[in-house]
Amino acid sequence: MTITVYDDIYLEHDTGKHVENAMRLTRTTEHLQKMGVWENILEPRAATVDEIALVHDRQMIDRIRRACEDGGGCLDPDTITSPRSYEAALYAAGGVLAAIDAVMEGNDNNAMCLVRPPGHHATPARPMGFCLFNNAAIGARYLQEKKGLSRIAIVDWDVHHGNGTQEVFYGDPGVLYFSMHRRQFYPGTGADNETGEGDGAGFTVNRPMDYGTTNSEFLEIFRAEIENKVAAYRPEFIIISAGFDALATDPIGHFCLKPDDFGQMTNMVCDVAKACCGKKVVSTLEGGYNLDLLPLCIHSHLKALRAYS
Repeated sequence: MTITVYDDIYLEHDTGKHVENAMRLTRTTEHLQKMGVWENILEPRAATVDEIALVHDRQMIDRIRRACEDGGGCLDPDTITSPRSYEAALYAAGGVLAAIDAVMEGNDNNAMCLVRPPGHHATPARPMGFCLFNNAAIGARYLQEKKGLSRIAIVDWDVHHGNGTQEVFYGDPGVLYFSMHRRQFYPGTGADNETGEGDGAGFTVNRPMDYGTTNSEFLEIFRAEIENKVAAYRPEFIIISAGFDALATDPIGHFCLKPDDFGQMTNMVCDVAKACCGKKVVSTLEGGYNLDLLPLCIHSHLKALRAYS
């Protein structure tokens, strides 16, 4: 079966009226329970500081911890902390690690991590863009350092480019990072010519899409990149940075996708996982801020994962 990682600790990252708030998860869990797909729930664990330090500078980790111990506040104009945000962030990263452990043990093929705060903008030295620790990047480093894998793919379909994830692996051929995102949008990175450096040259794949792209065009290009780049890499494990803010009605993304499109993209990724790595996929929640439709997007994604489990 597909694992769903969740704990109420994620609601304790209190951002007030910020668009990235706890209602994203409460509305989603209520919907999944109502639809009868709230099962095989895995409780996360807290990542250790050493595990977070696989990606992040210890000075950054300490800065976030101290900010939360002091009552929270803004780390930058977009990134808010509260007294329990540091704890929630440890459990967000740890939720991904717990899912990886379970999938690697072979009892379940894939997992969806309903975690917050999100992660893909967090760089090794800087929290930013609503993100404290980079959950997907920590998961990939964990697979390298603790599980001995040498080919990991990260597929990022959030409407924003995952600048933090790219920075972590820009010189690393052991992680293929593929991002499909809106062009000329926050955080301003992710151009076509950003393809990696040194030994990692060619292992960063960016496909920025113009505003006005239709959902059918988006899906067609996504399929081509998944088949031509990700499948050709023959990954041993796939992590999805599952942002749902490319939705046409998302209050931040304002892009082109419909809820069911996320299920189609999940199918494409899972087809590669089935062919290459025994169906091993872990997805982790990134963006997505339409509180009415986010639960439908996640449900579509989860249904597709369950079809491959």
